[in-house]
Amino acid sequence: MKFLFATVPGDGHFNTLTGIAMHLRDAGHDVRWYAGPHYIPKVQRLGIPVYPYQRAREVTGESLDTLFPERVKLHGPALIRFDAKNVMIANVGHYFEDIEEINQSFPFDIFFCDGAFYAMKLVKEKLGKQVYTVGIGPSVETSKDVPPNFIGLRPAKTAIGKRIHQGLRALMEWMVMNDVKTFYNDILAAHGLAPVDGSLFDVSYRSPDVIFQSGVPGFAYPRREVNPKEKYVGALLPYKASILRAFNQPEKLTKYKPVILISQGTVDNKEPEKLIIPALEALKDSGALLIATTGYHDTEALRKAFPQENIVIEDFVDFDFILDYTDLFICNGGYGSVLLSLSKGVPLLTAGIREGKNDVNAHVDFFKVGIDLRTEKPKPRAIRRAAERLLHEPQWKQNVVRLRDELNRYHPYELIDAYLANDKVDDSCVHANIHSKT
Repeated sequence: MKFLFATVPGDGHFNTLTGIAMHLRDAGHDVRWYAGPHYIPKVQRLGIPVYPYQRAREVTGESLDTLFPERVKLHGPALIRFDAKNVMIANVGHYFEDIEEINQSFPFDIFFCDGAFYAMKLVKEKLGKQVYTVGIGPSVETSKDVPPNFIGLRPAKTAIGKRIHQGLRALMEWMVMNDVKTFYNDILAAHGLAPVDGSLFDVSYRSPDVIFQSGVPGFAYPRREVNPKEKYVGALLPYKASILRAFNQPEKLTKYKPVILISQGTVDNKEPEKLIIPALEALKDSGALLIATTGYHDTEALRKAFPQENIVIEDFVDFDFILDYTDLFICNGGYGSVLLSLSKGVPLLTAGIREGKNDVNAHVDFFKVGIDLRTEKPKPRAIRRAAERLLHEPQWKQNVVRLRDELNRYHPYELIDAYLANDKVDDSCVHANIHSKT
């Protein structure tokens, strides 16, 4: 079969789909990718043919504030509205026109994209393609049972709380999303499609044939509604090439206990004073092994500032390897990293708000698999107190182990293969199959 992949230009969006693409390619399918300049080299390193943007403008996490300097001053609803318009929607028409052109020379059978790639509706309805989306974060499908998206709330437990959430959801639609939806509907109209009704958040849960949701039901807010298109497939993690040396100082993994991993993600690591520095300050005298990964930003400066023997600061560390030895993961709440940590049975200490991380961290808090500090810039004292609780109170580890076991019952690529072979596959059969393999 012929597959075309595309995502909005963000590492969490792109990376999550690489494992699926490589699995399909290795199974003998013809897999190609539509990507912007920043991601073309990444696709090429995978050995997958790539179609470059022709009309679309690439807006990445690294270039966002440079292209739109006014964004730095935005917060809350204004930031959500700005990002929705400029990152998710502004390119929709250009994406589709590029893909329409690609289809002339490469008539693909199936289109794979992340849930934020809103050109999916045009690809489905104008080109008549099978469309499969990937949920790269917690579900944003609207429901009376869950809080409004992107403001970091936990599900309400009382009737009054649910009414408050209902009001906030209506306010979010009125203040933020209605303007964005009008913008999107104008693009649809220009291509001969009818406008969407309801919430714009629901487009990626109505348009595709199937939504492969990364994660498991046990890490999702409970809902009375069941979307038959949404299929939980376990943790969808980035493709991992062979690594010669996963960690440069393995002898320290047995010399110091506990082991604490510290990461600030792929975008925010340009400002280590947000999380890396306060975490190191908080725990440098604890006797724990602190492993901080910088994403190739300020590594040498941080090593000079923290020369202690129990502190290791690296450009890159293989999380899949190091989390097997880790007792606590301090991070800003990237969904992929959180799922990987949970799949390894490691509790989380999270501090992140922007780019939807507040919602991920709210899940961490709600399911009691970690502590969310609910800030972008935690104080060392708050980090130290939370770390002590997570390392010494047994309920955190017990809750994480429960989710680890659930995650490890899923075999994502086998599930995806089953749905691709027959999109009417009975879920109970598939889940019986995956349970029998454990």
